[in-house]
Amino acid sequence: MTSYVFPAHDIVGLPVAGTEQRFPVRRVYCVGRNYAAHAREMGYDPEREPPFFFCKPNDAQAVVPVAPGQVLELPYPPATANLHYECELVVALGVGGRNIAVEDAARHIYGYAVGLDMTRRDLQFKMRDAGRPWEVGKAFDFSAPVGTLVRAAEAGDINHATITLDVDGVRKQDSTIAHLIWSVSETIANLSTLFALEPGDLIFTGTPEGVGAVVRGQALVGRVDGLPELAVKLV
Repeated sequence: MTSYVFPAHDIVGLPVAGTEQRFPVRRVYCVGRNYAAHAREMGYDPEREPPFFFCKPNDAQAVVPVAPGQVLELPYPPATANLHYECELVVALGVGGRNIAVEDAARHIYGYAVGLDMTRRDLQFKMRDAGRPWEVGKAFDFSAPVGTLVRAAEAGDINHATITLDVDGVRKQDSTIAHLIWSVSETIANLSTLFALEPGDLIFTGTPEGVGAVVRGQALVGRVDGLPELAVKLV
């Protein structure tokens, strides 16, 4: 029996709709600027940029699971005055692989969920402008809340689903998954040329236009058609 110098950390597990099981999270990958309109609002030309990726820690969503319909209290992070929401479709992998073909990518998917890529935008831009990594802006504690997973066969036509985000009941983001620059399958295929993907990996697939700042006390509700909504309150 292996002995550790202190108790090992718990496995991070996401709830799976309709079961008592949990999906064990291994890694969290994120795709940057994968909607054309969002790329433009951030000052970039979406026609010229291949997909690029960054990571978050696998316990960045350790504040979940929550019961269906329950509002998740999300701590407002330190060292920022410009915390942004980014609502995204999250893909959960059930089969790993390297150099996955686009036409084979769908069989690697276990399920889908709604996620929020929370971003300390002031710190992200400060690091970007200095030519330094983004981690302090993107990979902080509780920066990637994820809702209940729905298995792929039960999620419907996810590639044409509507994705929205409301802040205090006001619609801020409204698009469809069909507007991804790089589709879900293309994203998996591309990512697999850079990393050996494994079961338990999550992929945040990008956010549409309409990102903005939130403050303590505000409520966010992210939705993707066919998936349980993700409701969050900043505390």
